Amino acid sequence: MAAAWLVKDKTFYKRLFLLALPIALQNIITYSVGLADNIMVGSLGELSLSGVYMANQVMTILQMLVKGLGTCCAVLSTQYWGKRDISSVKNIVGITFKFAFGLALLFFALAFFFPRQVLSLYTNESAVIDEAFKYLQIICFSYIFFAITESLIASMRCVETVRIGTMVSLSTLIINVSLNWVLIFGNLGAPALGIRGAAIATLIARIIETLIMVFYVKRIDKKLHLKVKDLFGSANKLLLKDFFHYGIPILAGDLIWSLNMTAQGMIIGRLGSNAIAAISIANVVFSMVSFGVYGIANATSIIIGKTVGEEKYDLVKMYAKTLQIIFLIGGAVTGLILFTLKDIILLIYDLDSATLGYARQFLTVLSVTVVGTGYQMSALTGIVRAGGATHFVFVNDTIFVWGVVIPSALLAAFVFKAEPWIVFACLKCDQILKCFVAIVKVNRFKWIKKLTRDELTAKS
Repeated sequence: MAAAWLVKDKTFYKRLFLLALPIALQNIITYSVGLADNIMVGSLGELSLSGVYMANQVMTILQMLVKGLGTCCAVLSTQYWGKRDISSVKNIVGITFKFAFGLALLFFALAFFFPRQVLSLYTNESAVIDEAFKYLQIICFSYIFFAITESLIASMRCVETVRIGTMVSLSTLIINVSLNWVLIFGNLGAPALGIRGAAIATLIARIIETLIMVFYVKRIDKKLHLKVKDLFGSANKLLLKDFFHYGIPILAGDLIWSLNMTAQGMIIGRLGSNAIAAISIANVVFSMVSFGVYGIANATSIIIGKTVGEEKYDLVKMYAKTLQIIFLIGGAVTGLILFTLKDIILLIYDLDSATLGYARQFLTVLSVTVVGTGYQMSALTGIVRAGGATHFVFVNDTIFVWGVVIPSALLAAFVFKAEPWIVFACLKCDQILKCFVAIVKVNRFKWIKKLTRDELTAKS
């Protein structure tokens, strides 16, 4: 029975692997930076670790919105790439870049001019806010560089160029970890700057990765040949209309998810500094282990989007069936690895027993919910959204976040005074529940929608 669901063409699996591997490696390298920050800042104590986690909540929201714009770009661009309409791809990339740049400027202004007001949204512990302020007043300068880099990496992914993202992330890892060692602890004759040193190291790494990406796009890329006028010039009105029509549900979904993360940060921020530090550890470790899940999901969106653009709809259906099996296997393997390695990984942290105890509990929860993440996230964003049904994921996320996740966590935390791991489980319960929606939605195949305009392709 399962064999009937499997694609027999070996080139499909090779293509999936060649797209997923660089993206997965980019993710693991990116999260290695977070892990290194986590360990090095953690050596300064729970308070510093909690401060960095809270300050990075602002970056988390920006990151999700910019990556959401990248997804908007991919959903439209990969279909035009499937039709080899380069002019339209470049126009969509330009629209994405301008919105990402504007968002980065807005977040920089909020973090730079109103840092304590922003931080007070997440926690009422003044000591944590004081530490977070030291980090935020420096790291906010990295927002603009991050937006530029991510927009350019997204543009390359749209045309199946994925290795450059891995190289950029590798440079960030080497630079960030090296500068952390120098600036946090005062090695090589540098002053010991502590948490500020971590922020400076990240800022320098962001600047350098932007320079690398700009050089690649300008001098090495042979597919898009992007120029400054493509990024800052006026947009095609029809494509701008399509970007809003199909992109707003994606952005709204990411905004909902950002608000969800903000609400989660507010809830966790009131569970105490030990719980905040433990969440920080659990999130980084989880991200490190689940790199394959996100790599496959991103690769899937490229393949599905391009195949829909080529109007090979029977092939799209067969791909979707096979990919669901791959998603389930990937999620299960990731959960097993996380559960098996969690105690070993926590040995590298020099923190008190309460913090490590919470982290162990949180990682146990994640080792179960990642099975759901591996299937439903990949199915809904990698297949359904990339296939053209951009509204569905937004509606689905809105219902689960505000109808299930946040209410259950609020009740657990502040009414029933439940243990932190129970609150955390409530915050992650949607990862399992969405699987029931995903399996029905994907296998009805009503999500396959052509988003390209023939008149644009004819002119190019």
